This record gives sequence, structure tokens and C-alpha cells, in this order.
Amino acid sequence: MKAFMVEKYGDQAGMRAAEAPDPQVGAADVLVKIHAAGVNPLDLRIRNGDFKTFLPYRLPLILGNDLAGTVVRVGPSVTRFAVGDEVYARPGKDRIGTFAELIAVDQDDLAPKPATLTMTEAASLPLVALTAWQALVERARVQPGQKVLVHAGAGGLGSIAVQLAKALGAHVATTVSTAKVDLAGDLGADVVIDYRTQDFEEVLDGYDVVLDSLGGENLATSLRVLKPGGTAISVAGPPDPAFARELGANPVLRLAMTALSSRTRCQARHLGVTYSFLFMKAGGDQLRELTPLIDTGRIRPVVDRVFPFDETLQAMEYVEKGRARAGKVVVSMT
Repeated sequence: MKAFMVEKYGDQAGMRAAEAPDPQVGAADVLVKIHAAGVNPLDLRIRNGDFKTFLPYRLPLILGNDLAGTVVRVGPSVTRFAVGDEVYARPGKDRIGTFAELIAVDQDDLAPKPATLTMTEAASLPLVALTAWQALVERARVQPGQKVLVHAGAGGLGSIAVQLAKALGAHVATTVSTAKVDLAGDLGADVVIDYRTQDFEEVLDGYDVVLDSLGGENLATSLRVLKPGGTAISVAGPPDPAFARELGANPVLRLAMTALSSRTRCQARHLGVTYSFLFMKAGGDQLRELTPLIDTGRIRPVVDRVFPFDETLQAMEYVEKGRARAGKVVVSMT
């Protein structure tokens, strides 16, 4: 099958189109013919080796963490899917590889594709929708009336998180660039901060939850807009001890993660708030819970641009250079 593979960690030269063997299908696996695949910053970070200490992928490696497609074969233990079903998923972290014609996915990581979406729209959602769900529903347990700040509210994750927070009944603020202020309002944000002209710390106060996708000083400042007892959840900040335990990391890696996040956690304790690092997980059941919100229009995908499969490298470069105006970039195989 055709695929785009990483041969070495590093720059774009380490990735190329290649013929790869068809995936092996285990007893609980579903073989999916991929129609479209989302492109995520995570793909770039994996390609560059940023996570190789705790995601030790064996090279050569097929990248890609989002898919929408059609079931073409099922393993003997599969009970939830049949040949011909239209599905979408974020494969498990140890089984990525959606920049390819075929992929074998555990049935528990798959969900039926939302009926109202095209394949390209559906492929834009799994990773960011699951991240938003795991941050706001599973971890923060957002309740109606709470105040939620979502950074980068016009981006891939932010555009979905703003909509999910509104669907949960929260009062939502977000930060965007000047050109994206109207879009953020259309997505449902109650307060839109133009970070080019405004300092969000001067405008916002007393928030229950912050979802941070930027890290660094943005995360440090976000701690100060939380009310006592509030929580900042970051997908870009330093990994914390809880993540190390969840990962089953060895003692050296646990110590390193503890040290990396010590300053942020100390700042949070001083302010009477908490800091939590999130590395999202695959989850077909959570996608099933999201699907009614999607099919009723309460969450809608935001797709910036669709590239043909042969231009997967160009799609990666487009994301890496920050050219996307809003939402996600998708690669289409058909």
C-alpha cells in the first residue's frame, strides 16, 4: 500500500512516500480503507522526535493520528463493526499511521462516522474532539455556569473546545488573532480576546478552567486568571508526575518529568490552583458520545484546507509554517 513514512527523526527530509506492507489484522481489529486523514501538530512533533523519550516509535514509521474511512475487513472477535461501515477514529498511540491507504484499528478505538459529515470533515475531528472531551468533561468536569478560557479558539483544538464548552453550558472566553475574532464569536465564545491588541490577564478573572495549547509564558499567565480551586489543563506545557505514572514511566523518566513541571506546579500551588498535563488517548466510546453533538450541529468541524494524498508532505509543511487560517488541515485519499 502507499504510505508516507518517517525514516529518521528530524526535518522534512526524513519523510517520504513509500510502498509499505498491508497492515496485519488482529482478532479485535478492524481494517479500514482510509478516505481522509487529519494533520495535527502532534504529527510534526513525532516526526521531529520531540516525544521519543516516552513514545519510542520504531523507524521507519507511518505518521497520521486522525482518520475517516470505510471498513473492508474485521477480525474474528469484532462485534461492533461490519464490512462497509463508515467510521472515524484516532488510533491508539502505539498504532498510528493514517497517512496511508489502509490501517488496522482496535474496534474499541473506532466509532461510526457522524451521518451529517463528509469524510474530510469527519477526519478533522477525532484527535481534537477527544482532547477537548478528555480535558473539559473527563478531567475538569465542567458544569453549566462555570467560566472556561480556551486559548487559540480558532485553531484545530480550540475551535472544537469552544463549542464543546458552550454545549456543556459554560461561559466561554477565548484568545485569537485579529482576523479570527468573528469566527470565534460564530463558534459561540462569549468573550473574544484579540491577543494582538489585548492582554487577556487584564480582561479576564475568576475562571474555573483554562485549556492551554500554547505553553510557556501563556500557561504561566493563565494560572493567574483562575479563581482559587480552578484548574489549568495544558497539552503543550511540561509533563507532570501524574502523566508519568499513567505512562508507567521508569524512575529516571518520572524524575525528569517531575523536575520539568516543578516550577509550573509550584506557581499553581502558590495561587491556590492546580496544573494538569494532558496527553489524549484514543477512545471510540467517547467519540460515540460526541457524535450526537455533531449531528445536531452543536459542534461543527472547521476545515481550513484539503490536500490530495500525494501532497501530504506539503500539507505537513503548511501546518508547520502556520499558514492555516483556522481549524484543521486534512489529506484526502480520494
